[in-house]
Amino acid sequence: MTVDQDKAQIFRALHDSAAPLALANAWDAASARLVQQAGAPAVATTSAGVAWGLGAADGNRLDRDQAVALIARVAAAVTVPVTADIESGFGATPADVADTVTAVIAAGAVGVNIEDGADDRSGLRPVAEQAERLAAARAAADATGVALYINARIDTYLRAVGEPANRLQETVDRATAYLAAGADGIFAPGVTDPATIAALTAAIDAPLNILAGPGAPSVPELAKLGVARVSLGSAVAEAAYAVVRNATAELLATGTYDAVSDALPYGDLNSLMS
Repeated sequence: MTVDQDKAQIFRALHDSAAPLALANAWDAASARLVQQAGAPAVATTSAGVAWGLGAADGNRLDRDQAVALIARVAAAVTVPVTADIESGFGATPADVADTVTAVIAAGAVGVNIEDGADDRSGLRPVAEQAERLAAARAAADATGVALYINARIDTYLRAVGEPANRLQETVDRATAYLAAGADGIFAPGVTDPATIAALTAAIDAPLNILAGPGAPSVPELAKLGVARVSLGSAVAEAAYAVVRNATAELLATGTYDAVSDALPYGDLNSLMS
């Protein structure tokens, strides 16, 4: 576990609001290598992209063994630290989450995202229940000797839970409980308003991760707000699949090929994977 522990410490140190960790999320070995080749100090997976590529919908519908096998391929493809989006932990119970974490560490990941959204997509798990799941993840990680970075995802904003006026306090309360249970950082997707982000970084005593994309503040702007980690989530995979759809539509409608004019050369990709 020496190499994994070294990578775990490197990954942990990358969470710094003075220079936020910027993650373009990958979903297979090739996308992971491209991310590393571009100069990224770490690789993060996107659960949505992983699920779609493996023939499943996102949202706790993917088989755990399939997800872990994909994480292993990504980790084997790069030399930088890998953090894995494991949705809500691929299991109904805290013990299931612990088993998932043990398997993910064995696959080579040194970080995980664990979300608090309920499987039925209607709301969030009760705080105490989610804290128990995070505590199980922490205990399982500690038992391996790897200082796994647990990024606790809070979906209050992403799912528009409760009244808008209460959402900030609900997020902070959940963050406090999750950190006490063993989480290392907090992920609050769905927040792009600078004032709200600043309020979250001021109230949460841990690195804050923001989901970014078109219309969101830039990484330098988020750094000024105290954000330590910025993720593109499923956006890169979505953009890649848009090329598939657009290229096919163009081919069938006009018989032309402009949609693939910016494709990476075959030789470059083949060399990348050699």
